[in-house]
Amino acid sequence: MAIIDRREFLKVSAGAASAVAVGGLAGCATTPNAASAGGARPKVVVVGAGFGGATFARYLKMWYPKAEVTVIEPNDKFVSCPFSNTVLAGINKMDDITMPYDNIKKVVDNFVKDTVTAIDSGKKTVTTKGGKTFAYDKLVLAGGVELMFDKVEGYNAEAQKTIMHAWKAGPQTATLRKQLEEMPDGGTFVMSVPMAPYRCPPGPYERACQVAHYFKQAKPKSKIIILDGNPDIASKKGLFLAAWKKHYGYDTPNSMIEYRANNMPRAVDPKKMMVGTEFDDVKGDVINVVPPMRAAEITGMAGVRDGNNGTWCTIDYRTFESKVVPNVHVLGDSALTNFPKSGSVANNTGKMCAYAISEMFSGRAVDPAPVVTNTCYSASSDSTAFHVATVFRWNEEKQSMLPEKGANGVSKEESELEFAYMEAWAKNVWADTLGL
Repeated sequence: MAIIDRREFLKVSAGAASAVAVGGLAGCATTPNAASAGGARPKVVVVGAGFGGATFARYLKMWYPKAEVTVIEPNDKFVSCPFSNTVLAGINKMDDITMPYDNIKKVVDNFVKDTVTAIDSGKKTVTTKGGKTFAYDKLVLAGGVELMFDKVEGYNAEAQKTIMHAWKAGPQTATLRKQLEEMPDGGTFVMSVPMAPYRCPPGPYERACQVAHYFKQAKPKSKIIILDGNPDIASKKGLFLAAWKKHYGYDTPNSMIEYRANNMPRAVDPKKMMVGTEFDDVKGDVINVVPPMRAAEITGMAGVRDGNNGTWCTIDYRTFESKVVPNVHVLGDSALTNFPKSGSVANNTGKMCAYAISEMFSGRAVDPAPVVTNTCYSASSDSTAFHVATVFRWNEEKQSMLPEKGANGVSKEESELEFAYMEAWAKNVWADTLGL
């Protein structure tokens, strides 16, 4: 993949739907980092190598090779959350969404397979479970989300062996697929949608489509009950309803999908295979409860989980630096922003943060007019999909990123062409994130 000069990157905007959506750059006038003033190599520690962290590390080394970049990641391989619902449908396998970190390991100075256990933002150090300590000039936290199981009564460690969330793609995705395969025809799949904000707003509704597609092929007598904690479908409502009606008989006596709004799970009972809401107890043969979520645990260690009653991290949109702890930058799902919590946004903001920090290390002011793009596809069957695309632009008066009027788009309807675009988008964003 060709190296893009950071100044040229300012000129790049969102391309064709099959290409990776590349955001504009963010930043504000700032003093150069002290580490670069004396000619020393500035140390940057990145925690998490998902769409945000891996992209950041790769682009920072492109644009400021002098930086000493250490990536700390507990997993052996990258597993994509986007496209993981297609595994539940049997369209793809886990191998299709699992990729090596080989190219990231070649680019960065240190790639450490370990788990962070402590962050001292005063001393500017990160300590791992393996007993290693790393000093930093800049710390980039890209840990995604933390699932709050304690908010659902009975969802303890034992219950988690039976009831999958599968909201972090990996072994849970494979286990949930196996549970669906073993479910008898005529069985009931009970799934939940957490209250917003949560990772991937359209994800649960796409999951319903994909599981319904599998049932239609293999278990036509089966049923899906969606327990949504929100008052209505949180994303792409019209498109999902149209797909449910067209493919799965929604709103007819033979509907495979039953949707219940304002039905947040309050308790689970894995022995009785029951989900309790404020209204009733719902029994299922397979239960998939996604609990409420907040910024990743590592953000709590760093003391940057300060927004929305301590659940998300407030940031300066122009540098992605925490508003409460200096030299700590937060990417992707953990940040409290106007952006959807998506792989596309994480990938884009990873580049933007890399640009901002490279400029700071170089002693230059960063771009004062940031733009962020988001492109999100949802598969409605094994061959059709639809999308939403949004451009966010910095508004100086409101000190926030607002959707740009006239620059946003949503599909009129599902199509096979959009499914092809979706596949191309996934391949491109994986390549861009991991240097494939």
